[in-house]
Amino acid sequence: MTERGTLLGGRYELDQIIGRGGMAEVWRARDTRLVRDVAVKRLRVDLASDPTFQARFRREAQSAAGLNHPNIVAVYDTGEERDTKSEVMIPYIVMELVEGVTLREVLRDGRKIVPERALEFTAGVLDALAYSHRAGIIHRDIKPANVMLTPSGTVKVMDFGIARAVADTSATMTQTAAVIGTAQYLSPEQARGEKVDNRSDLYSVGCLLYELLCSEPPFKGDSPVSVAYQHVREAPIPPSQRDPEVTAAMDAITLKALAKSPFDRYQDAREFREDILRALNGQPVMASFGAPGDTPTTVMPANGNPRRASAAEVPAPTTAQAAVASEWAADPAATGSVATIDDEEDPKARKRRKALIITLSTLGVVLVAAIAWAAIAILNPSQPVVTNVAVPNVVGQEQASAEALLTQAGLEVKVESTPSEESQKGRVVSSDPAAETEVAKGSTVTIKVGAGPSTKAVPTLAGKTEAEARQALKDAGFTGEITVKDADPKEEPADAVKGNVVSSDPSAGSEVALSQAFTLKLATGTSPVPDFSGKTAAEAQTMATAAGFKVKLTVVEQVTTAQTADRVFDQSPAAGTNVLRDSGEITITVAKAESTATVPNMIGMSEEQALEALRNAGFTTAPRIKQVQRSDKTANEVFEQSATAGEKIAKDTLIELTIAIAMPTQSPSPIPSPSPSPTHD
Repeated sequence: MTERGTLLGGRYELDQIIGRGGMAEVWRARDTRLVRDVAVKRLRVDLASDPTFQARFRREAQSAAGLNHPNIVAVYDTGEERDTKSEVMIPYIVMELVEGVTLREVLRDGRKIVPERALEFTAGVLDALAYSHRAGIIHRDIKPANVMLTPSGTVKVMDFGIARAVADTSATMTQTAAVIGTAQYLSPEQARGEKVDNRSDLYSVGCLLYELLCSEPPFKGDSPVSVAYQHVREAPIPPSQRDPEVTAAMDAITLKALAKSPFDRYQDAREFREDILRALNGQPVMASFGAPGDTPTTVMPANGNPRRASAAEVPAPTTAQAAVASEWAADPAATGSVATIDDEEDPKARKRRKALIITLSTLGVVLVAAIAWAAIAILNPSQPVVTNVAVPNVVGQEQASAEALLTQAGLEVKVESTPSEESQKGRVVSSDPAAETEVAKGSTVTIKVGAGPSTKAVPTLAGKTEAEARQALKDAGFTGEITVKDADPKEEPADAVKGNVVSSDPSAGSEVALSQAFTLKLATGTSPVPDFSGKTAAEAQTMATAAGFKVKLTVVEQVTTAQTADRVFDQSPAAGTNVLRDSGEITITVAKAESTATVPNMIGMSEEQALEALRNAGFTTAPRIKQVQRSDKTANEVFEQSATAGEKIAKDTLIELTIAIAMPTQSPSPIPSPSPSPTHD
């Protein structure tokens, strides 16, 4: 089994399977050389050794590789890689990876497609077919499952697995009792095994348009044979009778495309597409079709040339199978066959007759054996004859075919349904007893028939509480286990409410089984703290708000010369730490520059001059003035200052200035008069 990570061609790394079919599986892969995502389609390992499937797979690559059109899935590369377990060379095709859904998925989801959109989708398909037909390639398997719809609304046609060049369709397309393509979309000439051309593709497009308009194909039946009969013999119910929104112009276009005779249909895809565009633009269409029953039955003879039949010529079979069997039995070119999954040319008429003779001989032998067994039972009733038969291999066959084979082998059949892949829906998945087991005739064989995957689109759960999300999944029908875990805060929306669902796995819109297990990721209410380094306080607050934080930042200023002034240089918690958006506390530290000034030399200045010098130097605090009487200093001049001249100190520092004042003036003492000398006589 191929594993994820396998490298094909030394270039394409497989990632995951995105689709499975009856013949191949499709992987999402990575082109390591061109660094782009691609789709890789690989033939199934169990079919890789079959030359028929190998040839068909290579033909698909060859058919699509030369088609370069916006409405056709592009093929980039092809190659083969040896399987490590089986040692078988498995071919692969590297294709354009188309994101979107198929029209089959759209129809299966029950979504109503408005008629105008149905016409637009069909016009895109016809655009692709007009291109491929010009290139000489007939698709031969147009159906909803082979038409992709991208998110932008672009139609992409894919799977040219049974396409063939126009030159190769000169041979009829019947071999064994299997069907090329899908019975519900086969043209009458394909169902009859006649020659086909581009008009067979247009019939299939008519079936596709019918289903887009009415949400069901034009013909349905219990088996491919009954559906093929209806394509050959029965007229479809006009779409407007199933959906009143369908207009008369849409009826005419659809019924013209579904005409039994290729000559009554559109003759090329361009003509078909132009009529659709006329209908979309409200213009008269070229197609015209009478009311149901007005168009006579068209008989398709063996030579492929249609003619009109009278009412007497048209048989009224009791069952669809009987009618189509009689039709093919009367046609020497058909020999009771429908179209085959193999694309090789039909055997010649001589080989068909030989095969018929062998078949009749085999039936004769079986009849003789049955008569002999009955004779033994009659002649010797006391010895009942017990006949053992080998259980036929019915795995992979349609339910009706499997039941017929088992009944024909003389076995009773019990049918049980079991979940399966989409490709196995309606087909036998297993049998009990297993194939080739010898059992008594009349024994019961239980076959399990695939019921298809039980899937549904995942509802949108984001924003809901856990309880609401669980209830939404239950209401949608999902039954798988539900687990919850915290969402990654880095991926959590800034407005997410704590405890509410952020996302789910599988994600909303995914188509998954109803038993799928789910994981709900709940909001933690936290977000990583941004890195505020180098931001201003205002810028930091803006960043925090944008990240979902509803708190105001705490700002701390710190004087430093090592950091840029007015910028954040520290924060708590650190950047990247998960913090509650509603109540978390965040502190930022902003650098503040030192405020210093150089002390001027004020010695010898007057008080007024000293004050002026301090102001000019940038000091913001008035100095303290101290007056001292000094006889040795000049009065009213500063003779001492508390801060050293030339020193850088804070501008708000209080500086003390000492100013000299004059000594007080003293009155001189009077000089005493000299005492009069005594007179001497």
